[in-house]
Amino acid sequence: MKPRSFAPHLPDSERPPMIPSPARPLALSLLVPAGLVCSALAPALALAGEPAPAGDPAAEPAPAPAPAEDASAGGSAELSLDGGRGDAKASATKTNAALESTDKKRLDVPWLERWAPERNMAEIGVYGGLFFPSDDHDFYHPDTAPQKPLWQLNGAVGLRASFQPLTFLGVEAEGGVLPSKIRSSTNDTVILWKVRGHLIAQLPYWSVSPFVLIGGGAMGVNSPNILLGDDIDPAMHWGGGLKVYVNRWIALRVEGRHILSAKSANQRDFTSHAELLAGLSFTLGRQKPKPIVPEDPDRDKDGFENAVDSCPDTPGVSPDGCPPRDTDEDGWIDTEDECPYEAGVEPDGCPIRDTDGDGILDDTDACIDEPEKVNGYKDEDGCPDEVPIAVREFTGVIEGIEFEYNSATIREGKSKEVLDAAIKVLEEYPEIRIKVVGHTDNQGTPEYNKKLSTDRADAVKQYLAEGGIAEDRIETFGAGQSDPLTTNETEEGRAKNRRTEFEIIKKAKPERAKPTTEGE
Repeated sequence: MKPRSFAPHLPDSERPPMIPSPARPLALSLLVPAGLVCSALAPALALAGEPAPAGDPAAEPAPAPAPAEDASAGGSAELSLDGGRGDAKASATKTNAALESTDKKRLDVPWLERWAPERNMAEIGVYGGLFFPSDDHDFYHPDTAPQKPLWQLNGAVGLRASFQPLTFLGVEAEGGVLPSKIRSSTNDTVILWKVRGHLIAQLPYWSVSPFVLIGGGAMGVNSPNILLGDDIDPAMHWGGGLKVYVNRWIALRVEGRHILSAKSANQRDFTSHAELLAGLSFTLGRQKPKPIVPEDPDRDKDGFENAVDSCPDTPGVSPDGCPPRDTDEDGWIDTEDECPYEAGVEPDGCPIRDTDGDGILDDTDACIDEPEKVNGYKDEDGCPDEVPIAVREFTGVIEGIEFEYNSATIREGKSKEVLDAAIKVLEEYPEIRIKVVGHTDNQGTPEYNKKLSTDRADAVKQYLAEGGIAEDRIETFGAGQSDPLTTNETEEGRAKNRRTEFEIIKKAKPERAKPTTEGE
């Protein structure tokens, strides 16, 4: 920006005569939006070049390598070559040769999509074109020279560099000169210059990419003081155009610019200039496609090609290329397992059966066709055993066991003779377990009678244990007066209710396993 001294200007009557330029309004109206018109047409041009829709027989080409992935999505286009089947080594050799010739040219992708913008691309280029300055420009120094209009058709040349971190957005810097002629009788040449930067947004889907831009910078003039002197002014600009990415390295560009800069003798107002530019750029940073090695037609090398192998990554056998299965996970592979859907054991992989359904498996069942009779005697052998007569005699009410009055002391004599006989039977049949249950009449409180009956049952257990019977074979329970055999209204009845009973403890019957069927 120049300092203003507000030196008086020459009156219009004393200024050099101007050569009129009636073409200026028409030039501005056509050239400023030229880039935007190109931008508007680009999508239509791109769509016109797209491949015909799928399903159109006339438009579908012969089978070819698969198209590369859309570069705008991932920043690169990947080749996909059909390795086919057959010898893997020969296929790989052919593929490598094809990749070597196409990895940079991307011949398997339609040109319209082949060179679309990519992420992290850079461009370096040159440009040239036309510059259309305004009559009321501010490219002069008022302390050394008066304002003089320029011819409205001048040249423009320069250099540019850009970087686009995203496929659709980047930044660009430019510098250039604008050789111009003063509109006068002598047509003196002056050199205008510019330095600017801008944001540039583009459609990243095709090799023909429309774009728009907006930015700012500075414009100035360097000339002898007698012409325009030296000057520099801020300027902003906007515009649009088309980029055509010819190949991996080369891009062509055409665009229009609208420039706003200071107006003559008024730093608080703006005037408009226009540019129409064409350029050549070199593109850098495109990603190379990753070579695709053809798939091995038999990855697990089991003789079954992947297309028909149900387990293509695990060596297997007939009929489907999968390893031998063990469906029931019992260690027997299905081809050797007589019961492939039921976990089993030797010799045939089938589970051990329970033929008679008594809950005891056949391998430990002494009577596989006869169910166990659960009665407390040999309940684990799987046979319908009967309780021996000697044992049955010591079940139920045991007559002859008496206690001292109101006490848990066993009376001498017959009581101990009965218990000694019981000890012999229990020793003869060691698998028998018994419960000793004590009962009383209703004389006294229920609580007292409950305790008394429990103490008497414990006294019997202690006597049996002292006689050699393991304590874990004997359980006790005091029923008190809760379970009388007869009335407690008479002495005779109360005598019967005061008793000791032996019960054979039966083992719980094993639950029969739910049967399963093959294929379940």
